[in-house]
Amino acid sequence: MTPALPPDPIRVLVVDDQELVRSGFCVILEAADGITVAGEAANGVQAVAAAQALAPDVVLMDIRMPEMDGLAATRLITGAGASTAAGAGAVPRVVMLTTFDLDAYVYDALRAGASGFLLKDAPRQDLIAAVRCAAAGDALLAPSVTRRLIEAFARRPPETLPAPSLLASLTGRERDILLLLARGRSNAEIAAELFVGEATVKTHVGHLLAKLQLRDRVQAVILAYETGTVLPGIAETPSQSTARLDNERR
Repeated sequence: MTPALPPDPIRVLVVDDQELVRSGFCVILEAADGITVAGEAANGVQAVAAAQALAPDVVLMDIRMPEMDGLAATRLITGAGASTAAGAGAVPRVVMLTTFDLDAYVYDALRAGASGFLLKDAPRQDLIAAVRCAAAGDALLAPSVTRRLIEAFARRPPETLPAPSLLASLTGRERDILLLLARGRSNAEIAAELFVGEATVKTHVGHLLAKLQLRDRVQAVILAYETGTVLPGIAETPSQSTARLDNERR
């Protein structure tokens, strides 16, 4: 029997305008199993060019940089799927790096297509976990600010709010899970709260992301806030949220 080939390593593009910081991230990632650094960039302009040329799986993106900041670069990278070297649909996952746990750019970056963000002073294992999580199609937010960040920036009215009717295609169970995702619950916590298996939760999450044409859990959380499915600072059960939305539509 032919032995199974090892999976391809996760290819990461590291973007930061500080060379020492960038080099430090590269050293950590190269030492991790199953991860390789595909390239480096010192600003957003270089990052966009490198993402198109190298087609990395994950981009670690600094926010504040000269020439083009990380937010603008993220918008271009996540919208450039057809032009990447790997072909149509090969859009890299972007994980934002920030020094500040409530950076004003972060919410906009998530809306622009980033799959999460991480504080620069996070432990090295969190950096590695963020890369693996993003490459697997999931999303990671710094645990210390997950709910605080989304609730703070969800209060900012975006230029265009998605219509609540976008959620009409979801089943009752999928709406319940969306609400719990927006409350920062993990799959295991959702499973325990709804008395179902964790595999069932994963299936429902996949279905709701596909129906809403969302990239990952972070985008689902943002949509939940923007459509009023969940309100900042208000704890509701799934049934309470559904009843409130029904009353608002009457």
